[in-house]
Amino acid sequence: MLGLAAGFAVVAVMMPMPFPDKRAALIAAFISRFSIGFLTANVALPLHPIAMGAVLGLVLSLPNALITKTYAPILIIGTVLGSLCGAGVMLLG
Repeated sequence: MLGLAAGFAVVAVMMPMPFPDKRAALIAAFISRFSIGFLTANVALPLHPIAMGAVLGLVLSLPNALITKTYAPILIIGTVLGSLCGAGVMLLG
């Protein structure tokens, strides 16, 4: 559920933005952010859930940031989204 919510949230934010291949960009963003939510809910690291989500969000966002050379927005959104997913895990169990 967290993965779907994270993926759809990012796609909704990206919809009005122009891209050379919009379909590919939206699919890639959905898969990337879905992974953050899915893994945050299913990985057990010896960290607080919010910290674990932030770490996973940062690490999973690095490839996209390196490829696009758009570091700040991608890494910040990934880290914040991971933190929110970690909070969701903490609150919902």
